[in-house]
Amino acid sequence: MAFGMARDVLRPTDSSRADRVTYVELFFDLMFVLALTQLSAYLFENQTPLGAFEGVIMVCALWWAWVSTTWVTNWLDPVKLPVRGAVVALGFVALVMSVSIAEAFGDRAWAFAVAYVVLQIGRTGFIVWATLRHDRRVAHDFALILGWTVVGGALWIVGAVLPPAWQLPLWTAALALELLGTILGYPIPGRGKVLLQSWDLSGPHIAERTALFVLIAVGEGLLVTGLAFVEKESSASSVASLVTAFVAAAAAWWIYFDHGERVGAEAIEASNEPGRLARTAYTWVHLPIIGGIVLLSVGDKEMLSHPDQRSIAATIVIVGGPLLFLAGTVLFRRTLERRWPRAQLFGLVGLAVLAGMALLLPVLDALGLSIAAAVLLVGVAAAETVERVRRGRRAGG
Repeated sequence: MAFGMARDVLRPTDSSRADRVTYVELFFDLMFVLALTQLSAYLFENQTPLGAFEGVIMVCALWWAWVSTTWVTNWLDPVKLPVRGAVVALGFVALVMSVSIAEAFGDRAWAFAVAYVVLQIGRTGFIVWATLRHDRRVAHDFALILGWTVVGGALWIVGAVLPPAWQLPLWTAALALELLGTILGYPIPGRGKVLLQSWDLSGPHIAERTALFVLIAVGEGLLVTGLAFVEKESSASSVASLVTAFVAAAAAWWIYFDHGERVGAEAIEASNEPGRLARTAYTWVHLPIIGGIVLLSVGDKEMLSHPDQRSIAATIVIVGGPLLFLAGTVLFRRTLERRWPRAQLFGLVGLAVLAGMALLLPVLDALGLSIAAAVLLVGVAAAETVERVRRGRRAGG
């Protein structure tokens, strides 16, 4: 066959490299530190319904670009030079996308759209080329995905070059098309559709990759908070804000990492349909987790900048982050363990009550509201640990 890479660059299935996260993958992830920082800054400066919706589009696009690349490196071996070179090249494209976020709905719409489309099409086209001679089933599935990606890419480009009134609807349609593709299996008439139940994935690899991205998101939040603190004069409120931000971040880390990564790897390895389970648990359910962590950093900056603020926008930002994060982790645990984590459910109820009280009786200012939300997260983390110890489960790290 003339087309296709002659060298086999698929991940080995009979060695420790099958589950290993490589350094070049971590290098690729570094580009998203800037992306998340830019996104949280954009959300902080645009606390309006329109700004919130634009932020949703951005976080969905960033997550989709990252998680789709993770699926590809689950199939291909980044240790091999062609794959390593492709990941580095994709990292540069991700960098261009990241620096365009602040003006993605302005002067740099075309740059963001072109970078996003090049990343999506280039990555998918590469895996088709890399697997065509060595695993026709994988090549067939990603060729179907490529067809849908090209159509979605056209919507991104057209939305960027048309007048601004068309941009948001077309970009929303592009993301909706990609979501629909995952649900339907990217069907193309005469070519069939992707059968996720036939995908044999490395559970430990995808679980560790996603956990590392969650860690990057938490670290980005602390980075944003630290930079905001450095720019202010020290005061009782600023010091209290810094401590509160750290406590909330540590509690979020504890809730996710106490045993989440290990449970995910075990569940995928034991599943009869690892592809379907991984798609639900990591492609979909992790989106609110990442969105919640990003919103947490926005709330921290709000707390530092306007500690005395009492407003609907401040309440939504400060309480919305922990709410979204806990909602995502509840769904994550439900998907993997087939049970509802009680501590997190109680935490969700507590945060909902806190938000309702703050909206109806704005007694707490931004700092007080943040402290209350952080205390609730700490309570959830502590209750989860007690429950895990009683059930005899070991910690995940």
